[in-house]
Amino acid sequence: MDALDELLGPPVDLEDESDSSDNSSRKRHKSKLPLAKPLCVEGQTESGFHKTCRTCLEHIREAMLHHRWQEAAEYMASYTQVLEDRNKGRALPKKELIWRISTEILHHLSHSTVKDYNIIYERMKHSGVKHYLMICLEHSFHLMLHGQIEGAKQQLSVAESWRHGKVSSSQHQRHKMIQAYRSLLDYMIWCDKKSTLSKNNFVFDSDNQAMHTYFRHASVNLQEILKNPGVWDPFILCYVEMLEFYGDNEEALKVLNDYAYDNSFPPNPNAQVYVYQFLKRHNAPEKKLMKVLRNLQILVPSHELMLEYSCLLLQSGKTSDTEKALGVLLEMLDFACWRSNLDVWTCLKVVIHQLLLREDGEMTVCKHMTPRMDWWPALHFTSFHAKKDKEENGKLLEVKALLAEILCPGRALKYTAEQMPT
Repeated sequence: MDALDELLGPPVDLEDESDSSDNSSRKRHKSKLPLAKPLCVEGQTESGFHKTCRTCLEHIREAMLHHRWQEAAEYMASYTQVLEDRNKGRALPKKELIWRISTEILHHLSHSTVKDYNIIYERMKHSGVKHYLMICLEHSFHLMLHGQIEGAKQQLSVAESWRHGKVSSSQHQRHKMIQAYRSLLDYMIWCDKKSTLSKNNFVFDSDNQAMHTYFRHASVNLQEILKNPGVWDPFILCYVEMLEFYGDNEEALKVLNDYAYDNSFPPNPNAQVYVYQFLKRHNAPEKKLMKVLRNLQILVPSHELMLEYSCLLLQSGKTSDTEKALGVLLEMLDFACWRSNLDVWTCLKVVIHQLLLREDGEMTVCKHMTPRMDWWPALHFTSFHAKKDKEENGKLLEVKALLAEILCPGRALKYTAEQMPT
């Protein structure tokens, strides 16, 4: 620590002041290491109240750094008096600090209860309007984690109807987030009622109506939310599940297509996956499945569904699709994560076998491998890979060794299925 303090401290001349020539050539420079910013800095006109609060905050910081959470909680109980500061310029930054630190301390106290959290959240919500919506959202998350779904929904309902002054763009976005999560809670209650009804032998109309009410509330809000470009993956899945349950598959597919192909939304591979999974569940033609996977392949060529895409291309029986399958598999193997996957290499073996039955098959393989010839051998076909594959999967070694001669002809590769030293 002494050495570090010396390194971070001001420059010191080690030589005698009389030796000016040495001093000029041996100047020490200040360290460029980043220093932690103090939580608060002593001011020249600091009052006794502010000085006490600053000292208390430093004690909280010290206790948290050493994981003395009970001690930090005791200091925090005193530090909250800073909320009574009439100087808004000083008090406003402290409100978020109290909110963040208080919840962090409660997370680490074994005896903290939901009531303790509620007290903190309610007090901070009514200490100012700047962070009201985000505190409500976090409060609802905490209640959800403790299984209090109705309480969490109530928090979000209050936040959704809350308004203050002129609505800013950030406030509008937060309202949309709160609206989305309130719909998610409606979905969770809907799922709970669906599960309960499925276990009962006798179902009353009132139960079905109550379940449908939650579906209606969730769907109305989700329809509005999905008009706003963004990444809404969990909300999309909930909405589609409810639509499928009530047999509205046409609307479910429309929602998924809009989410995946609307140019106002950011590119999202998950959206393509959701469309594919939906079509596959409903036994859509292979042509439609391949179209979706082709779009996914453009976004994520290493996606695990590319193996299914290759199989669908092979099953089509078209010569052009077989060549496409070759390109898809080679692009998968361009990524190291698929380097030791037997299924991918086996599928590649089948594709190449079918291509070599054609007169121009060898030229087709060569065309796809030419741009890879400089780096593929080092990625897949070294003696290290051969030894590793022999130890982990002998079948993989056989398949790759056979393909190595076809993919990289004329190369003196050290990848072989012959007996490798272990």
